Formats: sequence, structure tokens, C-alpha cells
Amino acid sequence: MTEQHESDLFSPVDLGALALANRIVMAPLTRSRMGDDGVPNALHAEYYAQRASAGLIISEATNISPQARGYALTPGIWSDEQVAGWKLVTDAVHAAGGKIVCQLWHVGRFSHTSLQPGGAAPVAPSAIRAEGSTYTASGMQPVSMPRALETWEIAGIVAQYAHAAACALRAGFDGVEVHSANSYLLDQFLRDSTNRRTDAYGGSIDNRARLTLEVTDAVVNIWGASRVGIRLSPVTPDAGNTPVDSDVMATYGYVIGQLNRHGLAYLHFVEGATATSRDVPDGVDLDALRALFDGPYIGNNHYDLQLALARRAEGKVDAVAFGRPFIANPDLVARLRHGVALAVAPRAAYYGGGAVGYTDWPASQS
Repeated sequence: MTEQHESDLFSPVDLGALALANRIVMAPLTRSRMGDDGVPNALHAEYYAQRASAGLIISEATNISPQARGYALTPGIWSDEQVAGWKLVTDAVHAAGGKIVCQLWHVGRFSHTSLQPGGAAPVAPSAIRAEGSTYTASGMQPVSMPRALETWEIAGIVAQYAHAAACALRAGFDGVEVHSANSYLLDQFLRDSTNRRTDAYGGSIDNRARLTLEVTDAVVNIWGASRVGIRLSPVTPDAGNTPVDSDVMATYGYVIGQLNRHGLAYLHFVEGATATSRDVPDGVDLDALRALFDGPYIGNNHYDLQLALARRAEGKVDAVAFGRPFIANPDLVARLRHGVALAVAPRAAYYGGGAVGYTDWPASQS
């Protein structure tokens, strides 16, 4: 075993009001193991508690409303039953000494009518169909054609986020993360490739950023800025092969500049294309964007221990989010710290099912 003595990666750090035991973050991981009601149960509490040695757990993406759903068997945070289920999770994480925030999610156009209330069309900034398929009760189905939100409806979207944030507070989370990444609803509004609106939420950068900023305002009003983070992914084409914005640096630079007025707990940045590569298009400098943010920064995407140590030594990150390694390594922090080999989960274990491939990964005996 090789202990990492020379880095503070394993030392405590404060992200806003979140006092973390170390700088290793468990990234949000969709596992599709909920019931159709989106209510967590004791199995999910066990799963999260097993991983509570992470400095911070960011929950799997959690639907803010029935309309927000884009994948079957994903959790929600809008009903009393869901609040009670998540309370089982947060209590278990806290009993194990961990911290957990709830990632607030609306998929926007990347959904299927069978997942929407009354079989309605998914909503989006503009009526532009995404590419790809999503997981439904009938298996994989091509995503449905969305309809453009009417201007008067957008206040209701903000209200959905506010209600979900209040539910997360009742459920005992330590904070919340606004999911404005991976080409889901808020990111769809940000990008001119998916936002063709001509009202106050389209056209100019400040108009396209308006919804993300209004949602952040609403969530901060409930939680206080020091317990609110936000996730951005400027160059990720996920959720329907969404093209990047035509001016990534200007658009996301503006958003970050506006976010600075809050003093948020952290900025969680996908460096490159989510779960794909760390490559970025010509003319995009993610470190330059990161430097615009005044608060703590969580780097994410294809990190291994060596990259995490290097980026931390250079002062490029305050914390590092690991995703897939946490699936098969509930004790990932200890394994990284002591140089223990990592288990690798087969892709078949990622989504769906029960305890197998979910809570049956053993901790290292080394």
C-alpha cells in the first residue's frame, strides 16, 4: 500500500457551509433502481451509507416534478412519500458520518410521452427534437417531440425547483445542487443550439441565461447560498447529441459571472464531455472559465488519482468528483489514499435491478 502523504486531497475542506472530511466527492450517478413512484427505500439508504466516507455525496439526479422525468425508475423530490424515502437515505448517510446534497433535475426535451403526466409532450425552450432514446417502462424508446414552453409557464418551472428545494430541506439533505448541465432543461435554455426563442428567455446570452439564474435565485432563497451548488457542462453533447453553444466562453462566462453575486457553496464543472472524454473544442478554455468563479470548485470527468493529485497540486480544483469508480468501490476514498487496486463494475450493473451490482460490492480488506 502507498499512502498519499503529500497532498491535501484527503484533508478536510469547507465548501460554503458544507464542512467536508476530505476533498473526494461522489458524483451524481443515475442507477435506475427506484420504483415508478420515485420513492427511495432501505436499499437506497444502504447504498448511499456505504459510500459516506466521501467528503460529499451528490445524489443521483432527482426529478423536481412529474413533468421533469425523462427516464423510468429515477427518484423524485416533490411528494411527501419521496421526502420520507429520502429521509431514510440522509439519516443513514449522516449516521455513517457523511454529507449529502440533492441534485435537482428537469430533463426538458429528453423524455418520452409515456413518462409524462397524461402522456403529454415533453417541454423545452423550443420545439426541437433531441436525438437518441430513453429508458421507459417498455424499454428503450426514441425520445418524443417536445413542445416549446409558453412564456407564462416558465414561472411555474421556477416554482417546481423551489418546491423541490423545500422538499429536499425537509428530507434532511445538507444542501442542494442545481443541475444546469448535460443538455437537460436549464442547459437547453442556455445553448443557442436548442433555444430559438424570441421572448425574454431567448436570443441574447443574458436572456438565455435567465432561467438558470432565476432557478438559482429561488433555490438560494430557500437554502441560503452557502448550501447551494450548481453543475455546468459547457461542452457536453449528452442528452440527445446536443450541439454546444456557438460561443461557449461568452455564454458560460456570463453565467458564472452572474452566479458570483450569490457566494454559492461550489461550482461543479464537467471538464470535457460527460463520461466520454476530457477533450474540448478549439477556442474553449475550461480552466479560464473556472478562474472566473469566485468560490470553491469541484472538477469532474475522467479523473483518476494521478490527475486528481496533479490538478489539486496546481490549485486547479478544490475538490474532485469521481463517478463510476464509486459504483464498485464503496470505500473509494480509502482505496485511493492507500493505493489499493480499484474494482471495476461491468456496465450491466450500472442501471436497473436490485441489490446485485448495487450494494453487494465489498470494501477492500487491504
